[in-house]
Amino acid sequence: MSGTRLALAVIGDEIGPSLPEMLSFCTEQKVRRLDMRTVDGRNLLGMTLDEVHAIKAVLDKAGIAVPTFVSPVLKWAAPGKAPAGGGKVDFAFDPSQCPSADPLAHAFAIANALGARHMRVFSFLRYAGYRPLDLKPAIDRLLELARRHDVIVEMENEPVCNVGSVAELAAFFRAIPPSSHLRPLVDIGNSWSMGQAPGDSDIAALAPSVDLIHLKDRDLAARRTVPLGDGDVPWAWELTRLLKDAKTPEVLASMETHCPQDGRNATAKSVAALRRIAAEIGVELV
Repeated sequence: MSGTRLALAVIGDEIGPSLPEMLSFCTEQKVRRLDMRTVDGRNLLGMTLDEVHAIKAVLDKAGIAVPTFVSPVLKWAAPGKAPAGGGKVDFAFDPSQCPSADPLAHAFAIANALGARHMRVFSFLRYAGYRPLDLKPAIDRLLELARRHDVIVEMENEPVCNVGSVAELAAFFRAIPPSSHLRPLVDIGNSWSMGQAPGDSDIAALAPSVDLIHLKDRDLAARRTVPLGDGDVPWAWELTRLLKDAKTPEVLASMETHCPQDGRNATAKSVAALRRIAAEIGVELV
């Protein structure tokens, strides 16, 4: 194995909707990092900076760091493009609900308010005829803001968006190369859920730039997300092949359980599974 270690984080609302639920879980499970997306059912991108600062004050008092603002940026329709799907979009966001006239600038201000070095973004809801370079104007704006705010933009592969699979993520970064402020957020579980297990060449192409991954598992026959270790994704193998080509000393491993019917228990089980898998493959988990 490489010398790259994993830094455990949990997306707060995967535990429960409220801050007290998130913080009690962190105490119980000895988790020191929460990636923030929603609180009490409200997306942080729909909050004022005063509201976000109040959340951050509670987290600071509890000694909890926020590595990533798990934003919904670009998880909406591209200008002039009709989304190809018509189903429910998890954690969808209407940018008109942002309290700022400039949702992108507001997103980076939120990341700074949280003390988050990373901000997750998407690739617009999937539409017919998409090409990776379609995203360049949006990426150029995000990168201008990223440099100004010293935040790393993390492009995630999400099935309902144009960059859905790991293969599509690799294609995006072949067209728009990674940089110090633009990196791939590899979600292996999302790719498996699409029936597109990541190929060796795509993982090898992305791995040197990866500093953040999302973790979830999938029961492929039942077509549902399950706690890490309970599904069909071969996580020990996936982590081994990803980390062997990693170039950073630490990769954030963010638990995105996606088991809302029993979020707290499923996330606790997933954290335990990651600790076990890391030990099995000889990777330090901090």
